[in-house]
Amino acid sequence: MFSELQSNIDHIRKSLGNSSDLVTRDFQAGENGDIKLGIIYTDGLTDSVAVQEFILDTLMIGIRNTEVDSKVVDISNLFDVIKSFSLPVGEIKEISDFQKLFLHVLSGDTVLLIDGFPKGIVLSSRDWADRGVQEPSSQTVVRGPKDGFTETLRTNTALIRRRIKDPNLWLETKQIGKKTQTDVSIMYLKGVVDDKTVKEVQSRLNRIKIDAILESGYIEECIQDEIYTPFPTVYNTERPDTVAAGILEGRIAILVDGTPFVLLVPALLVHFFQSSEDYYQRADIATLIRMLRYLTFFLSLLTPSLYVAVTTFHQEMLPTPLLISLASQREGVPFPALVEAILMEFTFEILREAGLRMPRAIGSSISIVGALVIGQAAVEAGVVSASMVIVVSFTAICSFVMPSFNMAISIRILRFLFMILAATFGLFGIILGLIVLVLHLNSIRSFGIPYLTPNAPFILQDQKDNILRLPIWAIKTRPRLISQKDITRDDTPSPKPSRQ
Repeated sequence: MFSELQSNIDHIRKSLGNSSDLVTRDFQAGENGDIKLGIIYTDGLTDSVAVQEFILDTLMIGIRNTEVDSKVVDISNLFDVIKSFSLPVGEIKEISDFQKLFLHVLSGDTVLLIDGFPKGIVLSSRDWADRGVQEPSSQTVVRGPKDGFTETLRTNTALIRRRIKDPNLWLETKQIGKKTQTDVSIMYLKGVVDDKTVKEVQSRLNRIKIDAILESGYIEECIQDEIYTPFPTVYNTERPDTVAAGILEGRIAILVDGTPFVLLVPALLVHFFQSSEDYYQRADIATLIRMLRYLTFFLSLLTPSLYVAVTTFHQEMLPTPLLISLASQREGVPFPALVEAILMEFTFEILREAGLRMPRAIGSSISIVGALVIGQAAVEAGVVSASMVIVVSFTAICSFVMPSFNMAISIRILRFLFMILAATFGLFGIILGLIVLVLHLNSIRSFGIPYLTPNAPFILQDQKDNILRLPIWAIKTRPRLISQKDITRDDTPSPKPSRQ
């Protein structure tokens, strides 16, 4: 930075292309106007009322009655005196280069420059518009908190700290993206999290060299363990209670400014079958719902392929009345079962995407009406059989049970592969596909932890919160491979029934 105030202001204006939202103000302060000052901030990102009342008024009016006037002669002390002056702002930093100056100005802070000094003072004054805390749209619950993350990083960290009031909850922030300089933070519970995992997350974030980070999906693709897999190895959510629960288990949260979706690592397969509501209901209800999720996972994955395999190669497995009914339905269908299944699945995928992308007022209506009209018309025209429409509809309903959208997409991808195997080799092809799928899942790791933990490797103490969910007072330890330290979670004794 330059020593002359005007040179600094001219350079800032030129570098930012004389942008209309850049506000610069130079003025004089002190009893005789001997102190030349300037402030720079961005309109729309900065609280202009706070700038006027707490910065300008203090510097232009209040400075006359302070010790600054008595030290004006000693120009070398002027910067330190003004820096230590009782400005009513929350945070004050010192900068000495234009790169940091641009970062703070474009982030909503106000920079104070003093004539004669090649450095400036950053005054915290960020105040941009946000949509506020609202109910999550992608992960709704019947019972539980209704607040969700927003696009503001500081709001998201506050929602987590509101739930975990522990001084060991540490937050580290860095800027990623050469052009966007996006704030990316990691949050973890010191003393519970594995230090090796923290170092690995920091190392992977430091290796990211990219122009822009616009959403947490950019970070997810850059830090994931496996590239060539349909299964997600990084968990994302917009629920603060889910993130808080993950941090308490020893996992690490990655928050990105500008998105309501927070990442959680490590992410294992069991995490995508769990919902925050499982811990707000009784243990028996939560266990039943989890078993239902695992059942619908296999049904949504294998139902079309089983139908194709049985109707094509293994008709003897069907009861005679059912076989006759299916044969009569398929009598006028010109396509084999595989083409029929792929055609219906592809049509349903189009309807689902159309419903998501269209305006909310008509999106759901278009999906329902489109499915009914196309399905009924296709059956009457003899293009597909009625049984295939039932199979595809049942498969779609099962796929909606999954609490994680990413895992549901993985099932949609694998479903087509299993249909091709079923049409080629029958049930043998499906079994072969399942064997390859299990081998692939065993080969995946998420930040060094096997993806199928705690099932493979089998960890007995972690089965308390796996497919079965024991009562809260019975889950006394954290997951063993995720948290290597402070594994004791709860010492609450089991409740005793009253005999009165």
